[in-house]
Amino acid sequence: MAIKRILKKTSVVFIILLILFITGCSQDAETISDTEEGIDDIVQDKEEEEEIITSDIDLQKIKPNEAGQIMVLMYHSIGEEEKEFARTPESFRKDLEKLYETGYRPISLKDYAEGNIDTPSGFSPVVITFDDGNKNQFNIISEEDETYTIDPKSAVGILTDFHEAHPDFPLEATFFVNDNVPFGQKEYLDYKLNYLVEQGMDIGNHTANHFDFTNCTDSKSIEHEIWTVKEKVDSIVRGYEVNTLSLPYGSKPKKDESLFQYIVSGQEQDYHNIAIVEVGWDPYKSPYDMDFNPSGIHRVRASDLQEYVKGTGIYDWMDRLEKGERTKFVSDGNPKTVTVPEDYKDQIDLEKIGERELVTYVLEDSE
Repeated sequence: MAIKRILKKTSVVFIILLILFITGCSQDAETISDTEEGIDDIVQDKEEEEEIITSDIDLQKIKPNEAGQIMVLMYHSIGEEEKEFARTPESFRKDLEKLYETGYRPISLKDYAEGNIDTPSGFSPVVITFDDGNKNQFNIISEEDETYTIDPKSAVGILTDFHEAHPDFPLEATFFVNDNVPFGQKEYLDYKLNYLVEQGMDIGNHTANHFDFTNCTDSKSIEHEIWTVKEKVDSIVRGYEVNTLSLPYGSKPKKDESLFQYIVSGQEQDYHNIAIVEVGWDPYKSPYDMDFNPSGIHRVRASDLQEYVKGTGIYDWMDRLEKGERTKFVSDGNPKTVTVPEDYKDQIDLEKIGERELVTYVLEDSE
């Protein structure tokens, strides 16, 4: 802390003296000394402000536990009929309302994988993902004078409208696309991909041809499937990096399991996926957990059709997490700290929390 204070102070003093030199002004030693004292006060106030964020919350009331699990929701189509991989617009809105009312707030898949969680204290992060890049996920219904009207029944339209009605529900979602015409409507492709990124949403990789990795026996096929999508998006959204991937069918190489390394990173092609999501049926571990694997993230099917989810859909898991059948991630509200009850501290990997501070507390008996 002392070293950081010296660096902060030195940087500010240097900038002030540089400005004085450039403008031809001069100060005597006493004035500079007064300035340094003022800087000391500013630095100290800033540090105290940073440190108070976690200590200010009522730990026994909020009960933060950042060792808990997080739901990564898996959506596909938004259609007129409810099916195994289709949600109606009404059902999707219902999902968002329920998440909002139950205290969930979206974060990006990238932030989840890297542990950059700034969810407000007492709330739980959730990750929203869509596979396949269907037109009903992002549909343009009219264009006039370069103004585009987004279909309010499409996923992007629903997410955008919900965020506008609830600004504290971040506009975060990842759309995994293939090398076809993502979201259909080729004439609007550039607009759509750029719109997603500009609004803070993400584009992920779903392989060029919805490739089944199960029987794959060579690395070149894998690299081609992944690189093709990355290159396509790079050519349209300049400076954006596609570095998350959804495994088609949840497939992995079985004949030669060592080939999975090429799904994570290319050798002949330059790519690295910081998060790889599976199909899954359950919430996944905290990014600070000893056993968290960013290349094997489970997802929850965003459906309540019991013939398909068999008790493990979005509403089932919200209920089970609330009942404590699994430990739910509850944020402390401070991205610079990782707060857990004392009994959970051994689950935390100090290397995974990086420069964040581990905060523990004794959870009092609520009875």
